[in-house]
Amino acid sequence: MTKTSFEQARAAMLKNAKEGMKNAFASEEYALIQAINAYLEISKAYNLSFERLTEWYGLYFPELRVSNPKTLADLAIALNSEVINKEAIAAALKDEKYAEEVYSRASSTIGRHMNEAERTALVRFAKLSNELVDTLDALDAYIKKVSTELMPNTVYLTDEKIAAELLSKAGSMERLAVLPASTIQLLGAEKSLFKHLKFGSKPPKYGLIFKLPDVSGGPKDQRGRIARMYAAKISIALKSDYFTKNFIAEKLKADLKSGIERMKSEPPRNHERRQWSRPQRPWYHRPQRQDAAAEATEKQWVHESAYQEGGQKPSYQRSWEHRSGEHRPWDRRPQQQWQRPPSDHKPQYSKQGDNQNAKQGGQRPWERKNRPWMRKQGQRPKTRGKRKA
Repeated sequence: MTKTSFEQARAAMLKNAKEGMKNAFASEEYALIQAINAYLEISKAYNLSFERLTEWYGLYFPELRVSNPKTLADLAIALNSEVINKEAIAAALKDEKYAEEVYSRASSTIGRHMNEAERTALVRFAKLSNELVDTLDALDAYIKKVSTELMPNTVYLTDEKIAAELLSKAGSMERLAVLPASTIQLLGAEKSLFKHLKFGSKPPKYGLIFKLPDVSGGPKDQRGRIARMYAAKISIALKSDYFTKNFIAEKLKADLKSGIERMKSEPPRNHERRQWSRPQRPWYHRPQRQDAAAEATEKQWVHESAYQEGGQKPSYQRSWEHRSGEHRPWDRRPQQQWQRPPSDHKPQYSKQGDNQNAKQGGQRPWERKNRPWMRKQGQRPKTRGKRKA
C-alpha cells in the first residue's frame, strides 16, 4: 500500500466514524435526558437559594412571612429599590390589604439596618433566584413537549417528568423498551436494591413509580401490588412507543383503573406476619460456628439435671458466664476467681520488709543480683585480630 492510498483509507475511516457518532445521537431522546437532569439539579439549587434568601432577608425584615420563593424575591427587590412603590409590593403579593400592612411595617421594622453594599448584594441574589425560576419554567415546557412526542403512551399513563426520569435511568429508548416490568418497577431504587443484595435488608417495592398518586396515596399494604401493575402497563406502553408507534394508552389506563379498584375492594389478606430474618454478614450462607455461650449453658443444664435426678455428681463441670459482645476465644475460657490473702500475709517486696532486711545486713531488691541483668559483668574476652597471612 502506497502512502497516498493509506492517507485516503484513513480519511475514509475517520469520515465513517464521525458519521456514526452523529447518527448515534441524532435522536432527541438524549437531549431530553440532559434536560431532565438539568431540571432536577436546578430544582435543588432553587430550593437552596430560597432558604438562603429567607434567612438573609430575615435579618433586615423579620416580620415578613412569605412561603412562595418567587414572591419573596420580588418583595426583596421592591422593598430595596431607590423608591419603594406600593404598586410593586401589591403586584408581588397579589393582595392589596397585606401589601398595605407590609408597606407600613417596612419603615418601622426591628431588623438590622442595611447599608448600600448589602443592599446591592441582596438584590442581585434575589434576581438570580428569579432567573432560576424562569429557567425551570423553560425546561418544564421543553420536557413536556419532547416527552409527549417521544413517549405518548407512557406520558398518558404516568407524567411527563416521570417518563423522562425513567428514560434518564435507562440511558436510551431502546434499552428502556426491552426492560422487564420488574426492572422498571425498581428504577430509581438502586441504593436500596444493592443494600438488600449485600446486607440482606428488606427489598424495595418501588422506585420512581412511587411519585404516582395511585402508588403514594394507596394503602400501605397494597402499594407494592399497585406499583407492580403500573410497571407492567408501562412496559407495554414503552414497547408501543418505540416499536409500533400505536397509541394504546387509553385501553391500558382503563385496565389499570379497573385492576386497582378490584384490588382495593378485595378483603385484606390474612397472612401471618413473620419477622424479617436479616443475616449479620454477607457470607451468611457459610456454616457458622455455634454460639459458645449457648453450648456451655446446655452442658451445664445437662450436668445439673443429671445430678438432680439422683445420679452421681459429675466429676467434670465448668461454670460459664455469658458476656454479651465478647466473641473472642480467650473470653470463653473459665476464669479463676481471685481469693483474698490471709491477714498475716506480707507482700514480698513491701517497704517495711525491705527496711528490716536492710537493717539485718541484707540487700534491698534493687541491690540484689539474682537476675541476669543485675549481675556484675566480667571482662569480655578480647576479640581476635586478623589472621596473619
